[in-house]
Amino acid sequence: MKKDFLSITDLSKNEIIYLIDLATNLKEELISNGGNIPYLKNKTLTMIFEKPSLRTRVSFETAMTQLGGHAINLSPADIGIGERESVMDVAKVISSMTSIIMARVFRHSLVKELAKHSSVPVINGLSDLEHPCQILADLLTIYECKKKFHGLKITYFGDSENNISHSLALASGILGMNFTTASPKGYWMKKNIVKKAKELAEKTGGQIIETDDPKLAVTDADIIYTDTWVSMGDEKEKEKRLKIFQQYQVTSKLMSFAKKDAIFMHDMPAYRGNEVSSEVIDGKQSVVFQQAENRLHSQKALLIYLIK
Repeated sequence: MKKDFLSITDLSKNEIIYLIDLATNLKEELISNGGNIPYLKNKTLTMIFEKPSLRTRVSFETAMTQLGGHAINLSPADIGIGERESVMDVAKVISSMTSIIMARVFRHSLVKELAKHSSVPVINGLSDLEHPCQILADLLTIYECKKKFHGLKITYFGDSENNISHSLALASGILGMNFTTASPKGYWMKKNIVKKAKELAEKTGGQIIETDDPKLAVTDADIIYTDTWVSMGDEKEKEKRLKIFQQYQVTSKLMSFAKKDAIFMHDMPAYRGNEVSSEVIDGKQSVVFQQAENRLHSQKALLIYLIK
């Protein structure tokens, strides 16, 4: 039976740990040997993009190439999914010819519908609800830096009604990490995500906390995370958002309240001077480029796992 990856909760704690180990081995193999064993020879990934992409496109396509497979990129103009052709027809046609599908979409319902009608695994490359592929890379990065998950405190600043904060909260619940969001009221996580994350955290000893107090949120944090204040689709609110989120900018002063060995993370693209100061994102505590590179290694592990 096929397995889809639409939410980080599609993986158990043991599956996440397995994928982190596999990604670590694939990364070491690539560095040591200059290449990977062609685990996915003669396999094809179809990539559907409704939203523009840098890291998602490059990492998935490179992953398939380095693993001996092939990737096809389909833009909105190529297929007109849901308009020129129904989602069901697109899913059935693509899955009859290729090995796996990745979709980067506006609406989470679209990736769910793709999965419903596809006979091969479907990966959520980003939706308005979650960004599980990014979080897999984040977890690999956190493990490389901290050598553990359980008991770590992650604090997320800015717009918390966001696919990154949602997937981070759920992952924290699965792994027993303590996740705090610092956001103005009205920009907190979706209630159903918070409920699910808290249910998961109760079983693993983690905590899920929401606050509008930046200093309270950052105190003793191991990981500081932020994202753009103006996501794709929020452009009409740009001026309002730049004003309301200003006190949640990650600065050196804010970082000073975290643990001394705290790391700074950002899924990028980053807007220096808005959600984060240049001195933080380009400073010694920042792991944003390690984090970006790890999209390649974590997605290799994911592709092998779902296809094989």
